[in-house]
Formats: sequence, structure tokens, C-alpha cells
Amino acid sequence: MKFGLIGFGAWGRQHAQAIAGLPGLALTAIACSSEDSARAAAAAYPGARVTRNWREVLDDPGIDTIDVATPNHLHAEVALAALRAGKDVLLEKPMATTVADCDALLAAERETGRLVSVGHELRQSAQWGRIKALIDEDAIGDPLFLGIDLFRNFYRSGAAGWRYDRARVGSWMLEEAVHYFDLALWYLARHGDPVSIRAVGNQRAGREAGMYDNVSVLLRYASGAYVTINQSVAGFEHHLVLEIAGAEGAIRTHWSGTMDRDHSAAFDLRVQPKGFPFERGVRECERLAIAKSGEVFELTEQIRLTAEAFAARRALVTAAEARKRVLICLAAERSLLENRELELAFA
Repeated sequence: MKFGLIGFGAWGRQHAQAIAGLPGLALTAIACSSEDSARAAAAAYPGARVTRNWREVLDDPGIDTIDVATPNHLHAEVALAALRAGKDVLLEKPMATTVADCDALLAAERETGRLVSVGHELRQSAQWGRIKALIDEDAIGDPLFLGIDLFRNFYRSGAAGWRYDRARVGSWMLEEAVHYFDLALWYLARHGDPVSIRAVGNQRAGREAGMYDNVSVLLRYASGAYVTINQSVAGFEHHLVLEIAGAEGAIRTHWSGTMDRDHSAAFDLRVQPKGFPFERGVRECERLAIAKSGEVFELTEQIRLTAEAFAARRALVTAAEARKRVLICLAAERSLLENRELELAFA
């Protein structure tokens, strides 16, 4: 399968490395936003055609799949053009910065018969994906509560500072929290969609609206299940904790590294499955082995599985799923700004 990569920033380079290293995939063309990144791409991948014009990549009839790793505000524009050029699209999260753009992508997918798969790569993790398997195996009974807590260093600026520009990033809710909303809806899928959201937060001086350093979100389900997500990007290093209480057991896991792309982070996954021979203070859970965990590893697995899914004419993470995550992110920001709980409507 031949890939064209749009975007060669810090994360785009990780995409390029993953594509080039996977058997059966070829990195055929790369579109770069600057002369510096174009020179770097040409030096690293001499077999790929490098251009400053991303539309030239779409015009290549030999390319099967377009991988979009641009700043957020370009996601919808590039993906729409790729679909209309007859390409399948692996689209970095967020799917788009507005629900209207998500709807336009869904319509284009239907009209063209091509596929969009969105990059919620934590699902492909040996750590975070294992939790979904445990839930689906009914290891802890019905999941009743999910808590996710992130404490990390501040965001990288991105090329030309796009991540700190409201017009280009859309919202910081779409930048990191979108991953945790994805996990929440994925893990609690048996409860249907959440019915309401309440968010509170604050920001350091000088931030544009929508750029909240500290955010706490409550998602409620009609069944009574609920989710809390606490995120601070005003901390240090990168520390993520997830806890689930089920009707008959519980799960706790953590990931801690010097930064989000740490290859040697510390991580742990513990479960108290139903029927576990509990002894307070002696034996309360069991530890499950994880070979490796981290977003760089998960990205490679995501690209491998996306290629397999496209070959079978399906999406690994559908556009319809990803649209819900964007809607929730934007609803969280609105709840924060209006200081009230909001009902969620996904139609």
C-alpha cells in the first residue's frame, strides 16, 4: 500500500518513520510546510517525492492512502480534498475543529466511497487497549465509574506556533482531552452515549479563550454511570492515571515518563477481577504484564492496523465515532464558558 504523508512536523516525522518501517507499506510522497522540513524529509527519505504543495500529493494516481498530520485547522480541508481525489484517509485527531466540518467529511465519505479512519491511537496500546478487552470480557462486571487524571508539562508550540493560536488549534480540549473522551466512550460503550457534560477550569494569564491549562469534566450517562476527566498541562513531565470501578471488580493503571514520547516510561496495570480472592492489605489485585507502552509504539500499530482495515474496506476508527469526540470536546468548552451543565445531543 502506497502512502502520501501531508505534514512533516515533529509528529509527522513519527508518522513517516512508522510508515517507512512497516512491511507492505511504502512512503511514496511527503508534503512539507517549510523549506527546512522539506530538506529534512528529502534527506531522511530519498525514495519519496517531496513537495511544498500538498495538493500535488493528492494528484499522484499511484498513492492509495493519504496520512494527514497537519495542524488541526487543516484537517478537514486536506481530508476532504483527499477523499474527492479518490484516496482513503488516515486523519490525525481531532477529526476537525468544528462539528460542521465533521459532517462534511462524513458526507464526502458516503459520496466518494472512500474511507476515513481517525488517529485515536491509544486504542492500539497494549496498556489502554487491554483495558477495553477486560471490560468486554466482563472481568469487572458493568463499568460504573471511570476516572482519568493527566498531569503533564506544557504543550509544544508546533510549527510557527500553531498550537498556541486559537484559529489553528481550535481548542486545547481538542488537543489532548480528545484522547480521554475517546477512551471514555469506548470503554463505556455498553451504556450508550453520555447524556450531559459539566466542565470547570482555568488558565494562566495571557492565554486565548479555549486554552485552559487546568480542566475538570464530568460526563453523565442515563444508566447512572459517570466519567471524570482531570487534565493539567501546567505541570511537569507526563503522568497519566486511569481508574475504573465496576459492579464486580476494578482496574487501575498509570503511565509516567519524562514527556509524552518517552520510550522508557514507567507503567503498570492492575486488576481486581470478579471472584478475586480478596484479602485486605495482603492480596487485593493482580498485576498484568505489559511489554511496552507509549504513543510512539501505538502510532506504529495504528498505521499497521489502519492499512489492514483499508485493505478490507473498513475504517479502524470511524468518522462517525470521531465526530462524537469532537462534539464532546466543544461541549466541554462551552460548559466551562457558560458555567453550567449541558445536555448532549449527537444527532
